[in-house]
Amino acid sequence: MPENKMQTGRLPELLCPAGSPLALDAAIEGGADAVYLGGLGFNARMNASNFDREALIDGIRRAHAYGVKVYLTLNTQVYDRELSDYLRAAAFAQSAGADALIVADLGGAAAIHRALPDLALHASTQACAHSAASGEELAKLGFSRMVVARELSLANLRSAVQGSPIEIEAFIHGALCVCHSGGCLFSSLVGGRSGNRGECAQPCRLPYRTPKGRSDYPLSLKDLSLARHVPALIDAGLASLKIEGRMRSPEYVLRVARIWRCLLDEGRAANEDEMRLLAEAFSRDGFTDGYFTSRIGHNMLGVRSEADKQARRSLEPFRTITRRIPLDMSLTIHRNVASELTVSTDTISYTASGAVPAEAINAPLDEQTVHRQLTKLGNTPFEARNCRIELDEGLMLPISALNALRRAAIEGLQAKTDAAIPAAFDEITYVPQYPIGDRATNATRSACMVNAAQLTAAAQDYFDICYLPAEHLLALKPQVWQEIATRTELGVVLPPVIMDHEREHVASQLAEVASRGVRRALVGNIGHLSLVKQAGLTPEGDFRLNVTNNESVRVMQTLGIHTPILSPELTLPQIRDIRGDVRTIVYGRIPMMLLEKCVIREIADCKTCDAGRAELVDRRGTVFPVLRSPDHRNVIYNSVPTYMADAKDQLTRYRALSWHFIFSTETPREVDDVVDAYQNGKSTTRQIRRINK
Repeated sequence: MPENKMQTGRLPELLCPAGSPLALDAAIEGGADAVYLGGLGFNARMNASNFDREALIDGIRRAHAYGVKVYLTLNTQVYDRELSDYLRAAAFAQSAGADALIVADLGGAAAIHRALPDLALHASTQACAHSAASGEELAKLGFSRMVVARELSLANLRSAVQGSPIEIEAFIHGALCVCHSGGCLFSSLVGGRSGNRGECAQPCRLPYRTPKGRSDYPLSLKDLSLARHVPALIDAGLASLKIEGRMRSPEYVLRVARIWRCLLDEGRAANEDEMRLLAEAFSRDGFTDGYFTSRIGHNMLGVRSEADKQARRSLEPFRTITRRIPLDMSLTIHRNVASELTVSTDTISYTASGAVPAEAINAPLDEQTVHRQLTKLGNTPFEARNCRIELDEGLMLPISALNALRRAAIEGLQAKTDAAIPAAFDEITYVPQYPIGDRATNATRSACMVNAAQLTAAAQDYFDICYLPAEHLLALKPQVWQEIATRTELGVVLPPVIMDHEREHVASQLAEVASRGVRRALVGNIGHLSLVKQAGLTPEGDFRLNVTNNESVRVMQTLGIHTPILSPELTLPQIRDIRGDVRTIVYGRIPMMLLEKCVIREIADCKTCDAGRAELVDRRGTVFPVLRSPDHRNVIYNSVPTYMADAKDQLTRYRALSWHFIFSTETPREVDDVVDAYQNGKSTTRQIRRINK
């Protein structure tokens, strides 16, 4: 179990963004312990400058020279036909000396771990880890660290650290997504640019129509800053503190890193001047710590003002690293043997041999003279930290010989550093690991409903299984339950997010529905598996697991998850290529955002929030339904439903045989209309979304 700083005496790692080679230098200059950066593919910031192969090799070499670790991001969802390139990117990163990979796709991670078992894997925040139980499941898949959700409170962070078998990394400064990371489909489904593929168009930063006097930007959050909570962060036992900002300037990286380095080293909270300096680097009308402090409300909202932009322009441009690499030097000058100088950084050392000293005639060497010559490191990136000299009395060595010995040692150290990172790597072959068994030939139909009113007689007759939230299942009268059970099977759908402080309540609900005969649970997060298994239920995979390839289907099977619902971002040909017993969403408004912060209160009022339903309207008049979930979480749904009732032949051709339906805003009558349409292959005149070819 991870230990906190009070137990180990170690500070958490300061992890800084490097969206470009110059930003990498800024992070080094600012005092980063580690940096994270992306290559030219498979990273969640595809619009950053990023690193080609040559720049990656050079960047890792330079970072390592300063004792800074490098984590490469391969944190997008991956399709089957990309897995070979994905694996080669991981192999190249390992050959170039990357200290770890930050990975989101669980199937991709399995392929990497199988081929490159010595390469450390960190689970990206896109993997939706938000509990100690998430760490338990990720450990089984070969991960050594997880980046937890930004929405965690201090209490939940402490709980995650105390209960997780792997390290915990947490964001402590930078931009906040309003949606739980890994669960945002807004940009993908509405704009065709997938956030899960590194191409987010940031619809959350746009204005929306709201009643007069309310925020026009109800989804735009201020930047996060926990700089006032540094002692609590240190005491929590986190392994790594992460600054967001691969899309931001080197000047931002330098200033934020410098301030956080100072705060961590001194173990104190930021003062007013430091908060002002952080805001000048980048701010959206100030900062928020609402999730961390559990003060979630209207004051978390913010947009980038002209004053914010002007403050950013005042930053002095960053040009190059001036920081020196600490160097330990050890010189021996003894009679009748060659002089030797060993130079060492924190990570590498080199020993050079020089001239044999002569007996001094009238001016023997002294330690002061030797020390002065050795520490003349001039234009090198080094500065002497410790200098140990063993010098026999009465010896003479020319100053030129001392200088030559120093140059030889430094040049040898630099050459050894360069040689430690090869410029080439052996091509690696990806060997597919398909799911056990091919796709089931018997077509099944399932539906997820937000309330029991949608469980009409027609729905009961049409669907093999209907999933409802536990609170709606438990509200059914025993007689009604028995009547339904004669026509269809009832399953429970778990909340998409269950924080550690909520687990006991959910466990109680699951035990109760299991006692009433429920056998299956729809699970959208691997951290919830232990809850489901504890209740004796069979876990089945929801679309929130982001299954986009065969490797992921196999991982689901390994974890005991049955019949996963495929990601709604897949095209029909991609669906066709996935084997195993899987389901495809063929109807419904896809949930596009899960919000920890209640947006209904922003776009309407508390009365509307209590009713549990509102509408978000964009600048073009497009209406997105918003439904309330437990604990004031909100779900934003697509403006139009996916609809394939008149495309059964097409679904069959692409092997989408098992269907899943999502009912959200539908009335009972509308549910019956949908069932009728799919039974009879009816087309529609409504605005709809199709599964792309």
